[in-house]
Amino acid sequence: MSHSAGHLIVDTLESAGIERVYAVPGESYLDVLDGLYDAKIETVVCRQEGGAGFMALAESRLTGRPGIAMVTRGPGAANAMISVHTAWQDATALVLFVGLVPLGDRSRESFQEFSLSEWFSSTAKRVLTIDDENRAGEITADALRIAASGRPGPVVVGLPEDVLVRLTKAQTPALAEVAPPTPAPTVIDGLASRIAAAERPAFVLGGDGWHNGCGAELAGLAASAGVPIFCDWRAYDAVPHSSPAWAGWLGYGRADAVAAGFAEADLIVFVGCTRSDVASDGYTIGFDAETVIVSLDMEATQHAGRIDEHIIASPDSFTRALTRADAGAARDASPLRGARTDEWMQRRADVQSRFAAHRPDAEAAPENADRAGVDLGVAFGILDDRLGGDAILTYGAGNATIWGHRFIRHERPAGLVGARNGAMGLAVPAAVAASLVSPDRRTVAICGDGDFLMNGQEIATAFAHGGTPLIIVVDNGMYGTIVSHQENHYPGRPSGTRMVNPNFAAWMSAFDLSSSGVASASDACLTGSDTSVSVLTGHGERVETTEEFGPALDRALAHDGPALIHVLIDPATMPPAADETA
Repeated sequence: MSHSAGHLIVDTLESAGIERVYAVPGESYLDVLDGLYDAKIETVVCRQEGGAGFMALAESRLTGRPGIAMVTRGPGAANAMISVHTAWQDATALVLFVGLVPLGDRSRESFQEFSLSEWFSSTAKRVLTIDDENRAGEITADALRIAASGRPGPVVVGLPEDVLVRLTKAQTPALAEVAPPTPAPTVIDGLASRIAAAERPAFVLGGDGWHNGCGAELAGLAASAGVPIFCDWRAYDAVPHSSPAWAGWLGYGRADAVAAGFAEADLIVFVGCTRSDVASDGYTIGFDAETVIVSLDMEATQHAGRIDEHIIASPDSFTRALTRADAGAARDASPLRGARTDEWMQRRADVQSRFAAHRPDAEAAPENADRAGVDLGVAFGILDDRLGGDAILTYGAGNATIWGHRFIRHERPAGLVGARNGAMGLAVPAAVAASLVSPDRRTVAICGDGDFLMNGQEIATAFAHGGTPLIIVVDNGMYGTIVSHQENHYPGRPSGTRMVNPNFAAWMSAFDLSSSGVASASDACLTGSDTSVSVLTGHGERVETTEEFGPALDRALAHDGPALIHVLIDPATMPPAADETA
C-alpha cells in the first residue's frame, strides 16, 4: 500500500514509541502535520521554535528517549538553533525536523531558503535531508538511533516540502535496539582494585542516563565503600541527597569547601560526564588525581587532563556490572573499600549538608540583612520543605537559580532539567514539558525575570495541553548575573543590564479559559491531534516580603492548574555565599 513520505515519518516515530512531538507549524511540512492528525502521538503546539526545542530536550532528559521538535524553514530553524546548541553541549538526545523549500527551488534564494548543513553541522551529531521519499522512514529511524547512541546529542533532519507529499511503498522500518556495552568482569575488578587502593577516591556523576534510578544503586555501593559522590553541574538529581555518600555538586554556585574536597581526591571516577570547564572551575582543580572515565563517548568530548582508564559503558550498564562485583559483600567487606574508613566520605558529606541547611524563617542572610524584598534563602528553604525532594525542577540561567540549586533536595531521579550550556529561556518550556511527561509529579520552574520573558509565552502551551507547572519568577529588574560580573570588573558602572517588568502574577491570572469561552470555542473548531485544549485557570501571586512567601506558595500548590509566584527582591541582593558552609 502506498503512503506519503510525510506519513511514513510519523509512522516511524510512532513505532519508536514517541509519545509527543513539540511543534510550531509551518507550510513547509504540512504533510507531516497531516500524518499526525490520526497518530497516537500528541502534537504539542508551541508558541516559538526555541520553546519547542527546549520542551523536546526536557522530554529526552526525563525519559531517556530522543525528544522530537518540528519547525519550519528559515526563521523557524533560526529560532530553534538555541535548543540544538544546548542539546549538543549538554549531550542530550534531540531530533529536530526542519521543513525545507522544494527541491526545484534550491540555490535560487527562494522564500525562506537557507543551507541546513551549513547552519547546523558544527552543532549537531548529524545533519540529514530526506531527498528520496523511499528513504523517509529509514532516515527517520537513523536520526533516532544516532541521537541516542554514543554521546547523545542533536540530529537535524531536513524535510523538502515536495518530497513529503510523494507516495512510496516503503514499509515502516524496524528500529534497531542498541544495547549499551557492559564492562567485562576483569575491567570492573581492576576498577575495584583502584578504588580500594586509593586513600581519597571520589565518584563524579553527570550527564543524562540516570532517569531509571541507577544512581541510587550506585550511591548505595559508594556509601558501603566509603566513597563520596559529587555531581556535575545541573546533574545532581542522579543520586538521592539523603545518601551518606552525597557530597554536593561541582560548578557554578557550589560551596568553596565542596570544590576544595574535590581537589583533594587522589582518584576520580567520572560516570556519564567528564572533567569539564565548569566542573573543574575553569580547568583549575582536580587535575592531579588518577582519572577513570565511564562513558559511551569514545572521544571523551569536553574532557580535560589525564585519563588513566576509559570504560565504555552507560551509567546503567556500569552500575549493574559494579553491583554484580559487589554482590554479597558485607558493608565493611566491599571490594571497593580496602583499608579505608568512612572518615573521608563523611567529611565531604558534612560540608554539603551544612551548605544546604535551611536558615530559620526569621534569620536573614548576613549579606542581605538590610535588603528590602524577599529573602530567597528563607523562601527556598520553605519551598524545599513543601516539595520534599519529589518534584521536578527546571532552570534557565542566571543568579536566581543558585538558591534553588543550594537549598532544594532531590530524592527521586529524573527530577532536574537545566541548561548546562547556560542558555536562558529554558525554565518555562521545560516545566511545561515536564508536567506533560510526569503529570503525577509537581513541576516547578525557577527563573529570573530576564530568563522568564525569553520563553514565558509557553505558559499558553501549558493551558492548551493540560500542563500544570508552578513558575517562580525572581524579579530584581536587571540581568543580575551580568551585573555581578560588571561589579567585579567595572565596579559602579552597570551598563546595558536594567529591565522594566510587568506584573507577572496578573499576566498569569489573565489565563482564565473556564470563564472566557476560549476553550469551548476552540473545541468546537479543532479536531484530530489538536483536541487537547483544557479548561484551566491561571493562579498568580505577587510576593514582596519574606512573610508572604509561605502562604502564597501553599495557595499556588493547592491550585488545580498552572500557577506563578512573582517574587520581588532588592536589586542589590547577592547570591548565597559560596564559602558559607556552617
